[in-house]
Amino acid sequence: MNDVTKPTDSEIEKPEIPAGDFSVWLEDIRQVLLQDRGIEVPCGGCQACCKSSYFIHIRPEEKETLRRIDKKLLFPVPGLPRGNRLLGYFENGQCPLLVDERCSIYEHRSKTCRAYDCRIFAAAGIDAGEDHKTLVNERIRRWRFSYPGQQDLDQHVAVQKAARFIREHAECFPEGKVPHDSSQLAILAIKVYNVFLNDGQPPGPACSDREMAQAVVGANEAFEARRKTGISPA
Repeated sequence: MNDVTKPTDSEIEKPEIPAGDFSVWLEDIRQVLLQDRGIEVPCGGCQACCKSSYFIHIRPEEKETLRRIDKKLLFPVPGLPRGNRLLGYFENGQCPLLVDERCSIYEHRSKTCRAYDCRIFAAAGIDAGEDHKTLVNERIRRWRFSYPGQQDLDQHVAVQKAARFIREHAECFPEGKVPHDSSQLAILAIKVYNVFLNDGQPPGPACSDREMAQAVVGANEAFEARRKTGISPA
């Protein structure tokens, strides 16, 4: 269990929040990435993500969502086709649609919001970054996954190993291109974690860092191919 992030003394003072069995959650979040659908998150009364300076991508087909947002709050998404919009945030990092501590369009919120799950950061052993992310980071540190079987623990360790390897070995990837955004890093680690699984078998011949990076690239490409064809990830 050495590779799984442990809480600090100050974090232990705050109540832990059950995040669910790790293997069950991991399969669910991978299906979310594969099928481009939402996920159920036990948020309780937390609105941390609504107050953390997130730009919200709203797609052209989300007409009902777009209809309910003041056009003055939306602007084009750089690099994406016309019709894609970004919803900005106030100077304090709060979403303009958060009114009286509630989402004013909750039933018609964007796919981006429906798919957001800050447990990805707890899984990867990283925080959500800076820039008004304090509330999200506090929530991340309180999540506690459960491990009913060895597979749960092995998978969590593998996800964290993946995130750490990608972050620490950028020079081994083609043109040094790795995610610097915390969300993208956590998602990539979740997509390629199986590269870092040992499955309980003795380790084989030592792999060089560049070979590991190539394996990560290959696993990501395989996952994306499954996503495009609708085949469930292995």
